[in-house]
Amino acid sequence: MEIDVTIFEMGPRDGLQNESKFISTSDKVKLVNLLSTSGIPKIETASFVSSKWVPQMADGEQVMAGINRKSGVAFTALTPNEKGLERAIRAKADEIAVFGSASEGFSKANINKSVKESLQTFRPIVEAAPMPVRGYISCITDCPYDGPTNPTQVIKVAEELLDMGCYEISLGDTLGSANPNTTEKLLSALLSVFKAKDLAVHFHDTQGKAIENIDISLDFGISTFDASIAGLGGCPYAPGARGNVSTEAVIDFLESKGFHTGVDREKIKVAAEFARSLTR
Repeated sequence: MEIDVTIFEMGPRDGLQNESKFISTSDKVKLVNLLSTSGIPKIETASFVSSKWVPQMADGEQVMAGINRKSGVAFTALTPNEKGLERAIRAKADEIAVFGSASEGFSKANINKSVKESLQTFRPIVEAAPMPVRGYISCITDCPYDGPTNPTQVIKVAEELLDMGCYEISLGDTLGSANPNTTEKLLSALLSVFKAKDLAVHFHDTQGKAIENIDISLDFGISTFDASIAGLGGCPYAPGARGNVSTEAVIDFLESKGFHTGVDREKIKVAAEFARSLTR
């Protein structure tokens, strides 16, 4: 049976990056291995940012070296700059991602660059990368510093990221404050410019609206959904934001709607229990 929708697993990177207690490399490797045997096709495994800013991700190379590389699974990494790209290449990442913002306030807080400066930084990375590159856009509906985000700002950043060569744009509801109305407004604007296949959605679940937002996204033809095992996550520059929507909940919802995810739900439950044990 063919897969109708794609789950892009964020747990090992976005899920764990904000944990104050350092999680051992062996536990990170075990989590990735549990996920990769479940049928999840893409797993964000490492972040090649400075360990000064994100200490939890300091062992990215060791994690990438320690995992069991399963055929058909892409092990991906976040790369903020050209040094990060070099590390990702050495670590044999199957795919990388650059992360921008639709709002100036969050861009300055998160990467200490304006939106324009961030895009100038990303272009040589995307052009030089020998593997596929995904683009993230944070604060798609709301920013903790600037308030509501105008969809035209999202469109501008998405256009630039696609123009420089990103194969897909992941739309990040960083605060978890999107609701069906703001999601519908945003996707209506975006899909007047882009194709649904160029977009993915990344909802946090601060207000418990993530599944409703995914439902709206399905109506617009979106078929790739970021999720984090056991709902882990949060962002140090988005005060109060809760974790990503849980992988288990997304799979259960999509399967209940008749979509085939290709993921073994029993194996995902095992991975979720292990993930929860890491953060207790």
